[in-house]
Amino acid sequence: MEYQIKTKEEYEKAYKKSIENPEEFWGEIAENFVWIKKWNTIKNGHSIHNTVWFEGAELNITDNCIDRWASLTPDNIALIWEQNSEDRESKKYTYSQLLVEVSNLCYVFDTLGIKTGDTVCLYMPMLPELTFAMLACARIGAVHSVVFGGFSAASVADRINDAECKWILTADVAYRGDKTIELKTIVDEALQQCHTKPNLLLYKRKLKENTKKTQNEYDWVEEIEKVKIQKLPIFPSVPMQAESPLFILYTSGSTGQPKGVVHSTAGYLIHVNYTFVNVFQYQKNDIHFCTADLGWITGHSYILYGPLSAGATTLLFEGVPTYPNADRLWKIIEKHEATVLYTAPTAIRSLMSMGESWVKKHTMTSLRVIGSVGEPINEEAWHWYNLHVGKGRCALVDTWWQTETGAIMISNLANVTPAIPTKATLPMPGVHLVLIDDNGKAIPHKGEEISGNLCIAAAWPGMIRTTFNNNQRMIDTYFKDYPPYYFTGDGASCDSEGNYRITGRVDDVLNVSGHRIGTAEVENAINKTIGVTESAVVGVEHAIKGQAINAFVCLIVMDNERIDSIKNEIQNNIINAIGSFAKPEKIILIGALPKTRSGKIMRRILRKIGEGKLTEIGDISTLIDPNVVIDLIKSYSNNL
Repeated sequence: MEYQIKTKEEYEKAYKKSIENPEEFWGEIAENFVWIKKWNTIKNGHSIHNTVWFEGAELNITDNCIDRWASLTPDNIALIWEQNSEDRESKKYTYSQLLVEVSNLCYVFDTLGIKTGDTVCLYMPMLPELTFAMLACARIGAVHSVVFGGFSAASVADRINDAECKWILTADVAYRGDKTIELKTIVDEALQQCHTKPNLLLYKRKLKENTKKTQNEYDWVEEIEKVKIQKLPIFPSVPMQAESPLFILYTSGSTGQPKGVVHSTAGYLIHVNYTFVNVFQYQKNDIHFCTADLGWITGHSYILYGPLSAGATTLLFEGVPTYPNADRLWKIIEKHEATVLYTAPTAIRSLMSMGESWVKKHTMTSLRVIGSVGEPINEEAWHWYNLHVGKGRCALVDTWWQTETGAIMISNLANVTPAIPTKATLPMPGVHLVLIDDNGKAIPHKGEEISGNLCIAAAWPGMIRTTFNNNQRMIDTYFKDYPPYYFTGDGASCDSEGNYRITGRVDDVLNVSGHRIGTAEVENAINKTIGVTESAVVGVEHAIKGQAINAFVCLIVMDNERIDSIKNEIQNNIINAIGSFAKPEKIILIGALPKTRSGKIMRRILRKIGEGKLTEIGDISTLIDPNVVIDLIKSYSNNL
């Protein structure tokens, strides 16, 4: 790739140009992609949140991710699927085969009436068919909304309703480790709560016939077979405007309702491709193994669109790192000779806790780059990952970014810029960072380390375009706190060399095992429990998950005989409303929450109690009743 950075000096030159002349910088990169119609202007807008990229251009992302490579390198492997059970054979699809699979599904969509502009919910396992569905949506111009398979029926229904989905694509079951997840049963329950009443396309994995058929339900395999027997030509891609929405992806916010983050077509493609090629230092015939779920932005960007847009081979894994044993990932790497591993600190810490013997027996000589994503990685995990997985010879990239940013924003570049344990290091070219104090003023960098609220000072191609059907919510969430900057919600420090360390969330969003969970979502579920008056949840440090949830719950009457049943009911309400991944580690039943005279809950006190940092609780004189803290400490101690 002509725009691949090879040295630290090239990075500095590219970064300088990207900040001083972003139009020329991104315009030169954009020349390397397949366009149906070129742009009139590269960048146009009066503020960060209304910037338009590649105005007037037309393209289709699948021309760049499939057709281009099906023409140039038709026999190269595009996709490898590793099943949940290691006894089952993996499947491989060349770029020419991937094009046929996506084309066939486009014909199915066309027959069923799915058209350009429709929103389609994908609630599926980690199957090749999910990648086909995402790409088929993009090819016909439908907007896909992938919902993580761990969400409850209520959460699925919320997302279908908000996105006004006309269709939902699902499978009867998902296999995850030793668990079987009845996706169709969850969808049936979700559909009862949907006012949009979407049609259903069902992919059956089990041999037995589905016993309950939903109204307007279609059989995926049957519909594909109807297309195959016709031997139709490749379904033509639909020309899309550069700013046409590509997908909606829901992310938790500090209020109860998840936000539908909308990404555009051209800007997202160019940004995700640029970061993939440079952060991982893509080489021809790379096999890229990202362990994320396609239901999250990491899966979208670095399982699907990033690798495929570069002509790489992407490895899709259905299972979990510890099933059937703690060396499953290492076996997959050796089996398929993966060159890049991109995983989360949660997975690293979990595997680290199981001992070094599982990883020591695997040489993994094919690996040359290992990466971390999802949350800041602690120093112990960084060194373990580097020594035992990377064997001390692989480049380790520690990446920071968000659903809203679309692609990696801060990272070292593999073997190009320095890796520093616990630091995400340098901003990517095109990313203009600034640290802001609590008064909204930019903190000047005078050669010493500074700390503040991490903001972005200029638009970038892959950024969020809006929140679905509610543009004001995007402005209020990301641009209201420190105008005119985009506020990431994270705190950060920056050293004298310009290297950034992410210090964590400063808003009411938790990061549990890489899942972003809004405190309000969990509290709303808790407060539905009979006998609960109010609650507050906080994230506390956790050796494996990064953060665990502690729930402090006030009851109308403290009934000691019903404590266990109340806690069970609270857990069930959370599972039903959100999913099992949002369950609190501890539920502490209390008489009152620590509140200021204005009624604000002092969450920092709850957090310090949960982490056992009682000497760091600080000033409590502003509380309505400072004695509440003594009762909280006592109640928490009784739950240990």
